[in-house]
Parts: sequence; C-alpha cells; structure tokens
Amino acid sequence: MILNIPLAWLQLAQQKVRFLVTLCGIAFIVVLLFVQLGLQDALYASATYFHHNIRGDLFLISYQYNSLTSQQSFPRPRLYQALGFNGVESVSPLYLQFAKLKNPINGQKFPIYVIGFDPGDLALNLPEVNHKLNIIKLPDMVLFDRDSRREFGPIAKTFEQGKPVFIEIFSYNSRIGYRVKVGGLFTQGPSFGVDGNLIMSYLTFLRTFQDRRSEEIDVGLITLKPDANLKEVSKNLSTHLPHDVRVLTRQEFIDFEKKFWSIRTPIGFVFSLMVTMGFVIGIAVVYQILYSNVSNHLAEYATLKAIGYKNNYLLHVVFQQALFLAILGYIPGFLITINVYDLAKNATLLPIFMSIDKALIVLITTVLMCLFSGFFAMRRLSSADPADIF
Repeated sequence: MILNIPLAWLQLAQQKVRFLVTLCGIAFIVVLLFVQLGLQDALYASATYFHHNIRGDLFLISYQYNSLTSQQSFPRPRLYQALGFNGVESVSPLYLQFAKLKNPINGQKFPIYVIGFDPGDLALNLPEVNHKLNIIKLPDMVLFDRDSRREFGPIAKTFEQGKPVFIEIFSYNSRIGYRVKVGGLFTQGPSFGVDGNLIMSYLTFLRTFQDRRSEEIDVGLITLKPDANLKEVSKNLSTHLPHDVRVLTRQEFIDFEKKFWSIRTPIGFVFSLMVTMGFVIGIAVVYQILYSNVSNHLAEYATLKAIGYKNNYLLHVVFQQALFLAILGYIPGFLITINVYDLAKNATLLPIFMSIDKALIVLITTVLMCLFSGFFAMRRLSSADPADIF
C-alpha cells in the first residue's frame, strides 16, 4: 500500500520552491560534513606521510617524543645498542629539525623542515629521493620539496628551468645563514605543522645546525632479519634498552602521531567538534522541515486515521520523507564537495581528496541524521486526531 500511494513524495513535492530550499539546506550540511572530514583526514595523512615512507621495521624515539614537529633527540649509542639484539639486521639514524629558509626573491625567512640521514643508506621509501642520493653525497647539496608552500619563492620553478639555485638556511639559534645548493627536487608536500621540506646528508645537516651534535639523533630506523619475529624483537628491545627511549612498530609510530594531533592539539579537537556540530545542526534543520510538513498536513493525517489507516502507515510516510530528503540532498552536496576539495587542495597543497570511505560515511551520516529528525517529528504526528478536522 505504501508503495502504491507515494504520499511521502507528493507531500514533499507539493510546494516546489520550499522543497528545493530544503534540499539546498541539506546539501549545505552534506558539504559541511565532507569539508570537515576532508580536512581531518588531510591533517592525519599529511602528519603521517613521513611515517609511511621511512624504511625500517621498528623505530626508536626519545621517551619525551611528542611528534615529528617538536624536537626530542636521544643518544645515538642507544640505536647501536639495538644491533646487539637477536633479529636486528641493521640500523640507521635520522636527524630532524626546523630551520628558516630565506626567500631568494624578497629575503623573508620562513620555517622549513630539514631531514638529514646517511645517503649511503636507503632511509626513505621514496624512489624519487633514492635515485638522487649521489647528489646529496656531495657537500652542501640538498633536495627541495617541489610541493612546499609558495612563501619560499620560485625555487622549484627556477631549478626546473635549468638554472643553478642557491638557498640560505638559518638555524633558529643563529643569525648567520648557511648557503647550500639545490641539487634536485622531490615531492612530499606540507602538513598542518610543516610548510616545506629539505633533504640533505647528515654531514650537511651538522654543518647547517652547528649547535647539533652527531650523537644526538631524532629517530632510529631498525631493520630486522627476514626470519625475525617483529613482536618478539620489539618486546625484547623495549625491555632491555634504557627507558629514555621507546621502541615502536610502524603502525604504533603512526598511531602515536595521530593521537598527538587529535588529542593534544587544539586543531584536532576543533575538527572533531565541527563534525559533531554539523551532525547536530543537520538534525535540527531536517527536524524543522519535517515538523513543519507534518503540522501543515495534520488534518490530512487525521483524516487518514479516521478512515482506518494505522499509525504505523503514517510513521512510514514520515520516514520515507526523511529518506527522500537524505538521498536527494546528498547528491548535489557530493558533487559540490568534489569541486570544493579541488579548490582547497590547490590553495593549501594538503592531501584533500574524495574517497569511497568518506563518501559512504557522509551518506550514512546524512541518512541517520534525517531518520533521527523523522523520529523526533513523529511526536507531532502522534497527536493527530480525527476530531482535528472539524
């Protein structure tokens, strides 16, 4: 009977202008949810890009470590102690630190993230970098991230034109810059905490940051033998190494970074709050629409009850309206979001993109949002009495 009489659709479409305005409101909520989820995913993806692309099975960090964007060094001998444990094949140190790069055009200085390692080791799972390791073996040669923010000037563009590019790097504790030459480009991109990236050998790193000692490293890469048990080696290292360091698997390392950004920084909390607020606002908007629609047709509902239709049928009508609104509002919201994502990606250089996971999450959220609204609007419908038509 419900399918034979499309009452839900006829009521919604009766006032076309109001119906279109309603769909625009829901589409706006859908875009809002997509944008918040897209930015939140971009936060975690950009913050953990480095974690996904460093070589190693286990990673050694300082016990005081918070995130890659805050410097927490530990003694390099801790890393070499790991070589004495069963199952460990090799180790490699990473040096990480912020510096200020001087824009070669206007002379302004902007923070840039510097990554130093031994070019004799394959420290990164980035073919674009590994093919250029011979370049950074030369003194004072660096690789520049072509997706760094525009504040650093046309460094990548000038290099691609075949012109020599020299840049000046300043340690935060020094007013005297260190001059290096860009020997190649790679692609990593910025994050919420990093505007650009430089890769260099650890020898160039130590010359750039003269206040750093070679015995102080930031991340230790531990590669295990093929037959080693990851969990057993990790547990053994955690138990016997001094407690001023942590031993993490790759997934633990990634989760540790995500936890920092989601819990210990305001931006992670804001994104979670905005997603929740978008859902609540959506419920309120759809509730007002359905409540108003039920109120305007209360007499018709009372008439249906008078001629024998049960409450369940009327409730199905309201839920059908909620479902229609969810689907028809989601489609334009989805299409608008694709363009918004492209605009945001080009403006911020962050990894903001549409994915099947996000599409399904927002679709399910939109449906639930409308169904919850329909549930609350049903209270008005339960008061429909045949006597109301007189």
